[in-house]
Amino acid sequence: MKPLLVLVIVYVVLLAFGGHTTFDKGNIFAGNIAMGVMLLFTAIGHFKFKTSMAAMVPLFIPKKVEVVLLTGVLEILFAIGLAIVSTRHLTGIALIIFYIAILPANIYAAKHHINYENLHKPGPGPKYLWFRIPFQLFLIAWVWYFSVR
Repeated sequence: MKPLLVLVIVYVVLLAFGGHTTFDKGNIFAGNIAMGVMLLFTAIGHFKFKTSMAAMVPLFIPKKVEVVLLTGVLEILFAIGLAIVSTRHLTGIALIIFYIAILPANIYAAKHHINYENLHKPGPGPKYLWFRIPFQLFLIAWVWYFSVR
């Protein structure tokens, strides 16, 4: 829920106040910067909660903590790529593939009641997927609309 709030608030603020500044670049700019800020926000979690997030990675994948750290670095690189007009399209395609690739980890975490912020507390379980899967589709649609099309 927090990433959705970050995404929407940054987007609305950029649209609302961008016209009163010298950096206003319009709707596409606002959509990409909002996604970039959200990615930076979520990347922080990959470093702050790396052990708990590693538990989200399915058992057959080795080096779970390293995978979590790598995906955090990827999110930072995606944020940078979306901010650069010449790399935005390719970054958008890569980000859509990334969102599809990480969905199984979210399903695994929900199925096993994993709390990505605190491994010692149970996560919300499968009911979380009623939010997460539509949210993942929303993120893919957002990236397609603002970065790829």
